[in-house]
Amino acid sequence: MIERIIATDAALAFIDELRAEHGPVMFLLSGGCCDGSVPNCYKVGEVLPGQTMLHLGEVGGAGFWLGHQEFQYYESSQLILDVQPGNGGDFSLDCGRGKAFTTRSRLLSDAERAELRPLG
Repeated sequence: MIERIIATDAALAFIDELRAEHGPVMFLLSGGCCDGSVPNCYKVGEVLPGQTMLHLGEVGGAGFWLGHQEFQYYESSQLILDVQPGNGGDFSLDCGRGKAFTTRSRLLSDAERAELRPLG
């Protein structure tokens, strides 16, 4: 089964670091006005995904939601959560830590798209 969202080892380690400090975490990626399309990391329960958010899957035990309009763009791709030097989104738990979550995408083949895990 092909996952719609995966994470690099660096992202998984950073998730573990944030979870150790804040408890369970989750991600929201939307095209919002404040942080654009940066993956924001929150404590579970701090922000509730809206009705137009789609649950893509889990990365490192953290749920990952994507806005439905962004999904139209990425529906034939696999998102890869990674970490790079910089600052996170203003409202994200990674803000001000010198490294930030980022996403990139990879276009899936027809065979891979046929094996995509259904949206949850």
